[in-house]
This record gives sequence, structure tokens and C-alpha cells, in this order.
Amino acid sequence: MPARGALSADPRRDVLLELYASACRAVDGRRTVRAALAGRDAPRASTLIAVGKAAGAMALGALDALGPGIERGLVISRPGHLDAELGRWPALECREGDHPVPGAATLAAGARLLDLAAATPAGSRVLVLVSGGASSLVEALAEGIGADDLARVNAWGLASGLAIGELNAVRRRLSRLKDGRLAAALAHTRAEALLISDVPGDDPAVIGSGIVRAATLAPLPPLPEWVAALLARAAGLPPGGAMPSRVVATLGDALAAAERAADEAGLSVRRLAPPMAGPATDAASRFAHELALTTTDLVVWGGETSVTLPERPGRGGRNQHFALAAAQLIAGHDDLLLLAAGTDGTDGNSSDAGAIVDGATVARGAAEGLDAAAALAAADTGRFLEATGDLLHTGPTGTNVGDVVLGLRRAPPPAPGAPAAEPAP
Repeated sequence: MPARGALSADPRRDVLLELYASACRAVDGRRTVRAALAGRDAPRASTLIAVGKAAGAMALGALDALGPGIERGLVISRPGHLDAELGRWPALECREGDHPVPGAATLAAGARLLDLAAATPAGSRVLVLVSGGASSLVEALAEGIGADDLARVNAWGLASGLAIGELNAVRRRLSRLKDGRLAAALAHTRAEALLISDVPGDDPAVIGSGIVRAATLAPLPPLPEWVAALLARAAGLPPGGAMPSRVVATLGDALAAAERAADEAGLSVRRLAPPMAGPATDAASRFAHELALTTTDLVVWGGETSVTLPERPGRGGRNQHFALAAAQLIAGHDDLLLLAAGTDGTDGNSSDAGAIVDGATVARGAAEGLDAAAALAAADTGRFLEATGDLLHTGPTGTNVGDVVLGLRRAPPPAPGAPAAEPAP
């Protein structure tokens, strides 16, 4: 997983990159699904449905385990996240939805999914694979609600800084797939689900806005009148159902893997609790404070923050926002650095996973004529961090369990040609 930028040769950054890679490998969709299905007899007839950012990797894990037992299938993921290897399986139809704001491709994928569910023979086996991002990537709307309404709802939710749970509480009230309604559409089959969780608590009724299991709906946040009117229009949706489901990978699994790798490297570790949430700048403030005061080598945290966007946001995402906000607070501390990245390899409206910043990041930006506070206010952190050489670019990782933050306290290596430090007396 290469780091973009001239500073990637710093061996301390290599340590953080390897710990992040260890976290992602532990929750890889292909590996975890293959392991979950190991030892099963391939069914005589089976339908595969995979949705989410890790759908392609999860589908390959199912194919590894079940092979020709998969007779038909539909895989829906984010553009660029579908592995070319899927093309070797002509029984599979692959589609790309829209993310982070759903659009026409999302609705086309949802219509195709409902058609497949209706055409699946009664009593046949169906394997449903779900990972984070499904809420945006596939959708079918209540009668009288269109693509423009959906785009407006999601743009409002993202721009207002709503927690993802609050946005999904709105989404699932508008949907013919969410809140167990896909499960209801497959009630005539023998459907079961395997899930990769990107939500606190790892509840199957919450992952993907509950497309495999209905739940008591969370309270709604304060709503503009036009959103309330849409919800009233969708009030007649049928109830959802449930299918047997099992979570095969979580953020906790990823953080534990990073901790094991750190321990094997001889680093002492502290994990922060509870999972990070709320505004990215607030979470960054807490993390930078903990990193500055820690007596351990590594501080580990995970979760999902939010960013309230200006009217015309720049380039970046919540991890880049977190990283730059933290960089302001560790400025001048040459022994502190941190990685903040999405485990799916993407962050906000950028193709970068996040960033690795250190005590000189803000100064490097200033030398390029950039201001960190202005970049944060404009939600244009990606441009700042590209100029400082701090962006982290991995490409799709095959998983999605939320965001990981790793903070390292270690003195920088000697500058080239610098004399070796005198041994302590």
C-alpha cells in the first residue's frame, strides 16, 4: 500500500503503513467470506447477491468456496472496486452504483436487484453478501419519490454533517430495499447473509441500512419541511423481514490485527475507547492530545467521524480532515506522526484513503503558500495534503469496516550525513 508523496521514505511512515495494511488484511472480504463458507457442500442451484464497497472481494470469496455451485448472481459495488477476476464467471452480472451520493446508476442497480429477487426460484438457496456503502450503491424508492429527491436528501445529509446513522434513518424510511425489505423480497427462498460491518455495534439490522433485517427504526434528526414531506409520502411501504445472517469482519477485528502487528514489532500499544464519532475536528483534538501525553509507542482508534461541508467544498474527506486538524495540534513535535484512513481505500470525494501527517506538515504547507485553517474551513484538505506529500493512496482494499487512526511516538531518523548520537554514559 504505497503512500503518495515524497515523504514516504521515512521509516516511521513505513511502520504505520504496515500496521494499516495488517488491519485491512485481517478483514479482507475474499478471505473472510471464503473462511466462513469453508467445508460447505456446493449447492446444486444457488444465487449470489453481493452489494457494497467490498462486494467484489466478497463475491470472489464465495466463488472460491462454492465455485460452480453459483449458477447466477448480481454484484453491485463502487466504480473501480470490481475486480477484473469476476469477469471469468459469466454467471455473474456486475454493476456499479453511485457513491457517496446515490444517483441513476444506484436506482438502476436497485431495480435489477428486485427483478432478480422476484425471478429466483422458490425454495432455492441464495447467498447475500453485504458490506458498507450498500446504502448508497443500490436503492429502490417508494412510489412517488424520484432520483432528484434521493440526490437532494443525500446531499443535504452529507453537507449538514449528519452522523451516518441519522442519514440512514431517513434513507430506510424511503426505500423498498432497506429495513429488511430485500429480505422480504427473498422470503420465498432459502436466503442467508454474510456481512462485513462498518457500523458501531455490528448489528445486521444496521449494516447496509438493514437490507437483510428489519429493526425498530432510530429516531429521526430534525428535518427540513421538504424531507418530512418525502417521508410522509413513503409512509405506506410494506414491513420488512429478516434472513439468517452472520457478521464475518468488523472494525474490532481490524484494530486487533494492527495491535498484534505492533506487538510483534516490539511496540507498546494503547487503544482509545469508545469508537470515534462526531465532528472530525473534535475527534482529532482528542487524539492529538492523547498522542502527545501517551507513554506508549502507538495509539490506536477507529470509528467514523463527520464533516459539515461548505456550499462549495474542495477535495478531501473525513480522514484527510481529521489528519490536517490533528497536524495543527502536533505542529513542532518532531516525534509525533499519525495515519488516518478509510479501510476501503477511499475518503470522501477523493480517490485517496486518507493521510499520514507529522509535526512538520503544517509548516510544509505554509512553505507552499497554503494555510491549514483555510483548507479545513473550505473542506479542501486534499489539496493541502497533496502539496505537503502526506496523502495516502492505496486503491480499493477489498474491505470496508470504517476508519482507522494510528498514532506513533518515535524520534525521527538522523538526517543523512548527520553524526551518530553519543551513547548515554
